[in-house]
Amino acid sequence: MTAFGLLHAAVYNGDLQKVVEQTVAFLEQGTDPARILNEGLIGALDAVGKEFASGELFLPEVMLSAHAIHEAMRILEPSLAAAGVEPRGSVVIGTVKSDQHDIGKNIVAMMLRGSGFRVADLGIDVDPKRFLDALTKERFQVVALSALLTTSLPWVATTIRALEDAGLRERVKVLVGGAVLDAKKAAEMGADGYAPDAARAVDTCKAMLGLP
Repeated sequence: MTAFGLLHAAVYNGDLQKVVEQTVAFLEQGTDPARILNEGLIGALDAVGKEFASGELFLPEVMLSAHAIHEAMRILEPSLAAAGVEPRGSVVIGTVKSDQHDIGKNIVAMMLRGSGFRVADLGIDVDPKRFLDALTKERFQVVALSALLTTSLPWVATTIRALEDAGLRERVKVLVGGAVLDAKKAAEMGADGYAPDAARAVDTCKAMLGLP
């Protein structure tokens, strides 16, 4: 078993208490926080994502793992900042206007954070202007749009057009996902990427930004 074997197992099992305990223990031992992130948390999350994509793990199990990672990141982030560890990338995420669904979006946000991304979650029913405001205040690299309802689908296209009209489209990548979307619709709306689930959302973000 590797140095992070117990942490990997705790993440895989969605055991929040053990994930937090292991993260704290590594910090108290003086382990480099970047190692805890990359070899510990990201390594574990990659395994969870692959097994979810292959059908070996199911959504409730992934939700437990993602929540455990989220809590570990809250503990780890101050140490990462103090050590000067930069995030792998930056994402602003939200469920588009007229849509109140947030479970899938929340899982994507947690898994992105657990993979080392800086994430700003705008929540649900997000008007295009709120995405524009967020991008004006901070330089995010990716805008992630979630839509679960047929009636909210037009707001995905409207948000992408708003980015274009504001002159922001060329400096950000757009990732879309949700039950009413597929790769064809995403391309037609002008998105850079589409992800059918949270695990592939992380992989797609990395691919769009040229990250390993």
